[in-house]
Amino acid sequence: MTTWRCALELDAKRNVAAGSTADLADAIGRAADLRIYTEFLHNEHIDVDSPSRERIREVAEFGVTYRVDQQWVAGIMSLRQPIELPVGFGPRSSMSFFLYNQDGTQAIARPHLDGGPAEATFGPSPPQPPRNMPKYHLLDNWDVGTNAPSQNFVYDFDRFRYCVNDSWREVLSHSANGAVVSGSLGELVDAFSTGCAIKLGIGNLCADLGADPDSTSDHEVFVHGGSAYYYTDQKLFIIGSHPLVRVRPGVPMRYASRGWDFGWLMLRSDGHVVYRRCDPYTLKFSDHVSHYAIRWFVR
Repeated sequence: MTTWRCALELDAKRNVAAGSTADLADAIGRAADLRIYTEFLHNEHIDVDSPSRERIREVAEFGVTYRVDQQWVAGIMSLRQPIELPVGFGPRSSMSFFLYNQDGTQAIARPHLDGGPAEATFGPSPPQPPRNMPKYHLLDNWDVGTNAPSQNFVYDFDRFRYCVNDSWREVLSHSANGAVVSGSLGELVDAFSTGCAIKLGIGNLCADLGADPDSTSDHEVFVHGGSAYYYTDQKLFIIGSHPLVRVRPGVPMRYASRGWDFGWLMLRSDGHVVYRRCDPYTLKFSDHVSHYAIRWFVR
């Protein structure tokens, strides 16, 4: 039985109304799943020309989570295409990589998937706040006119609830060279063999996105695993991840020009990792090999 609870609630001014940021950070550090509940009015957030003031409740899934410096949490909607409420999808096929920080600050990166024309204007872009939306506060705008614009902002939702499912169990932790820190490969294999789901915590996965990788904030990225394989003679465990979004780590987490990308991971229990990276501006793929410390969780 999966159990969800509210680890942190913020009011409309983004002050803590219940729970705590420490509780949220501790749960995410245990690989807890994250969903965030918000409330807003239809004609304040969806269609400003509509007479409808119907209240809408939203709960969004954040399939990729970050814990920065062991105390700051951010989540990213890694599977979302833009929905045009209440009728269907938005006019252009794209991903909506919404990012929410624990303080209620938000961001979005939108790589378009339809192959439409793009005029490269990398870097800061002129502010373009939405029309007649006073609760939307634009912080900055990036790469407008490219295939992957992004922006950082605050929308004054009436409330935020950071809900977690804290039911994962850590069974193996190893260093970047595969040396076991805690748990055991056997425990992972036993759980996998009975059909358990697997989740990964990868240490400092996004260090190369910073100007100086050695000074990048310490961070851990959590993502679900998909198909997994165990080589019984070599004692080698391999898994492919769900899609993930990498963002230059910081407090708070924010998008910036060329400071993010997305793709898939192949991870092994000896620390060997291949990142199949999609360049969001060109949608071209490339493979990048490295080694990372990984924590393995099962449920």
